[in-house]
Amino acid sequence: MTVIEDIPQRLLPAAGADGYWDLTEVAASKREATFEEFLSTALVDMAVRIDPTWTASSFQARARRRWIQDLALVEAACDPCQGMRGKRRAAQTKLAYLGVTVLREGSETLVVGDATFHMRPGDAVVWRSDQPIRFQVHSPQVKQTLIIPLIALEETSGGKRLFGPLLLDRTAPATELFTGYLALLARTIDRLSASEVRAARSAALELLIPATRHQVSAEKEGTNGPPIVLLQDWIEQRLLSGDITALSIAAAHGMSVRGVYRVFEEAGETVGAFVRARRLARARRDLAAGASSIADIAVRWGFSDPSHFARAFRAEYGCAPRDYRTSAATAS
Repeated sequence: MTVIEDIPQRLLPAAGADGYWDLTEVAASKREATFEEFLSTALVDMAVRIDPTWTASSFQARARRRWIQDLALVEAACDPCQGMRGKRRAAQTKLAYLGVTVLREGSETLVVGDATFHMRPGDAVVWRSDQPIRFQVHSPQVKQTLIIPLIALEETSGGKRLFGPLLLDRTAPATELFTGYLALLARTIDRLSASEVRAARSAALELLIPATRHQVSAEKEGTNGPPIVLLQDWIEQRLLSGDITALSIAAAHGMSVRGVYRVFEEAGETVGAFVRARRLARARRDLAAGASSIADIAVRWGFSDPSHFARAFRAEYGCAPRDYRTSAATAS
C-alpha cells in the first residue's frame, strides 16, 4: 500500500492539535476501533468497518493533521474500508464545517445526502459535516481533506453559497490550481512563519471558491434572471464604494428591484443581510491583520460609528471587535 511519506509512528494528539497517527503498532483486535476513533476526531463522527476482504492484522492506515489557523489539512492513506454517518449523528452536529476531499490515489465511493460520487485520482468533492455521509474505499488510497469552519467561508465572495455536496470539475484550471495548491501546502506548511500561515489560509479559501463557481452557476441555468453568484460578485467588488441597494443592483443588471429580491430570497438571503455580512467579514479580516484602528475599520466598511460596528460585529460573531483582535493576535 502507498502511504504518506515521513509520518512518524505515534498517536494523534487531542482535537485542536497537530499530530500523526499510524496503525502499525496497534494490536489487530483494536485496529478497527482505533481507526474509527481517529476518523471521528480528525474528520467527522462516524461508524467505520474494515473491508471484509481484508483481515484486521493486514489492514493499514496512516494519517497526518496540521492546523492552518482555524482550518485543518488532513492527509490520510488506508486500505479498503467503509464508514457511515447516519441522519441521527448528522443532526447532533455541534459545529458545522465544510470538508473538501481530494483523492490522490485509489478509488472511493462517497455518498453525501442524496448525492453519490464515484471518485478516482484527481477528483475533489465538497461535503458538509451536518449531512449524512457514507463512504467505501475500494482499493488502497491516499487523500487530502481540507476542513473549513462555515464561519470562515464568510470571508470570501460566494463562500456562503456552498450549502450542498459538489463534485469539482477535475478538468477546470481553477480546480487544478486548488488541488495543486493543497499538495504544495502539505509539503511546505511545517516551514512557514506565522504570517505566512495566515497568508496560506487566505489563499486556500480564495482558491476554493473559483473551483466551485462553474458548477454552482451551471445549476442556476434556466432560472429567471442572473444567478445569485453574479449579483454577489458585483456587490463584492463595490463594498468600499458606498451604499449598495436593491435599486443599484437592479440597474446594473437590467433587472427589476422585485427580481433582485426574488433571486436573493430563493437563496435564503436578503440584500441587506448579505451586504452587512460581507462588510463584517472584511472588517474581521482587517481586525486580525492589526494594521488599522477599530474606528478606521468601522468607517472603511460602511459603519456609521464604532458603537454601531461593535453591535453588528457582536451580533454576527458573538464577541466584541477588540476581543476578537486580541484573540487573533494571541493565536498568531
